[in-house]
Amino acid sequence: MKETMAQKNSRPIDSIDLAILASLFEDARTTNKEIAKRVGLAPSSCLERIKRLQADGIIQGASLQVDLNALGGHIQAMISIRLSDHNRLAVDAFVADLLPLPEVLSLFHMGGNIDFLLHVSVADSSHLRDFVFDQLTARPEVNHVESALVYEHRCSGQLPKF
Repeated sequence: MKETMAQKNSRPIDSIDLAILASLFEDARTTNKEIAKRVGLAPSSCLERIKRLQADGIIQGASLQVDLNALGGHIQAMISIRLSDHNRLAVDAFVADLLPLPEVLSLFHMGGNIDFLLHVSVADSSHLRDFVFDQLTARPEVNHVESALVYEHRCSGQLPKF
């Protein structure tokens, strides 16, 4: 099993680190000065902690949420995919081929009765049909595909508590 950067550089995460992460999770655009004020640190100490969280692989980036309808993505779907071949080479090739596609928002490698759950955004039902036929069922390793339309998608906006 591959170790993540966070596991390799494992160090205790304290309540201040968690408060910094919660603040960034809520809004990744929050300034260092504002985060420092919220967590009770000097801005220089706060920035040092943020840089350490990044170096340790705990902070892996920031994201932007957009209105997909405004960009022409009027339909979102979750597509369940089952493969006939489960060797590492086939799975890695499948992932490498799908992730760069402009319709793909996210890809989940799953356990259970499906192998992958693919979140896509497309212009219309014809685009969805063509995507499924051209990018999924045309692949020899794909033996089952099932699509479900997404009516609404929301994020919790909260950092998980473990």
